[in-house]
Parts: sequence; C-alpha cells; structure tokens
Amino acid sequence: METLPIGPLVESTAAAPRPSRVTLTGRYVTLEPLDAAKHADSIFELQNGLPDLWLYLADEPYTDRGVFRAAIEKKAASEDPLFYAVVLDGRAVGYCSLMRIDPANRVIEIGNILYTPALQRTCAATEAMYLMAKYAFDELGYRRYEWKCNSHNAPSHRAARRYGFVYEGTFRQHLIIKGRNRDTAWYSMLDSEWPARKAAFERWLDPANFDGQGRQITPLSI
Repeated sequence: METLPIGPLVESTAAAPRPSRVTLTGRYVTLEPLDAAKHADSIFELQNGLPDLWLYLADEPYTDRGVFRAAIEKKAASEDPLFYAVVLDGRAVGYCSLMRIDPANRVIEIGNILYTPALQRTCAATEAMYLMAKYAFDELGYRRYEWKCNSHNAPSHRAARRYGFVYEGTFRQHLIIKGRNRDTAWYSMLDSEWPARKAAFERWLDPANFDGQGRQITPLSI
C-alpha cells in the first residue's frame, strides 16, 4: 500500500498564551495598551484632515473628535483585536493590534496598523513592528505570525517584504470593506525564520547604522 505524505510532528502541541495588555519598550518607541483618555486626542489631531490614512482600513476617516474618541474606547476594550498605542517622545502617534489570535495552533496576526505622519518613515515605525514580532515569538511562543493587506495597498506590500514576511498568495473576493471588494494578500513569518529576521531588525536599529543626519547606512534586509 502506498504511503501517503503527511506533515511532520510538532515538537510541542501546547497552546500559546494569549497576548495581554503589556507595555513593550524599545530604544526609540514604546507600545502600550490603547487608552482613549491617554491616546485619543493626540492621534485624532495627527490624523485629522488626512483621509488617505484610512483608505485601506475598515474605519471611515474621522473628522469629529467625540466620534473618534468613542471609536478608540471601543478598540481599547476589545480582546481580539488587542490594540496597542505607539508612543513616541511621550505622544501617541498611531496604533496597531494583535488579532485573529489562535492560541491552540499558535498563530497570530499583526494588523489594524495606523501610522500617522509623525511616525511614518522613522526608526520608531520599524522598531514598533520589531517589538510586536518579538513579543509574539520570544515571549508568547507563537509559531506563525501573519500580515494581511488589501491587494491594492502597495505600501503595505513593501512593508511586509521589508520586515521579512513571505508572500503566500491572494484570497480573491475575500472581504467587502466600505462597500468595495477587497482581495487580500497574505504574508507570514514562521518561528523558524524569526531568528534571522530578529538579527536583521537589531542590526538595522543599532544607532551605529545611522549617520550624523539620521540616515540609514545599511537598509533593512533579510
């Protein structure tokens, strides 16, 4: 009888813990549990008048401070997605979340990423993604870390590849967002790949990698 192929045994089938409302501190940036009282006003001001920030997110652009604060209160209370504020120099400049949390299979996704202009193209922006991945792999023990984006979102594709995620394919007609079809590109990073990705992040984030004007000497690459 022919022997059919099957996946290798997993060394440990123990479930991973769920992420919690912890504070993650780096050299340039801090991630802390999203809190409307602490973070909503700052993020509102930084995103107000910039509707393109919301183009690929499920939320509509916010022009009313009260409506935005209520939305942040709802996000802050959520368990999945679990939201973190990105804090730079004492000011909230964006947020992100860990989501679609699957402890049994040790799979977790980074998503709902809102980076205002104060955060974009900074060391802090990259370090925030490093801190989230490090938390998922090193502290929680997840074996698969996912990144998904609208197939039209070119900046998100570039970011995923830069951070070391591997493109796996596109789910056609995956979602309806704001009345429009969304084809979703799937990326992943595995626990076996993380050590090399982690080393690349740390080389790039090293202050010695930047000149006197703050320009990178060597780009982030895997």
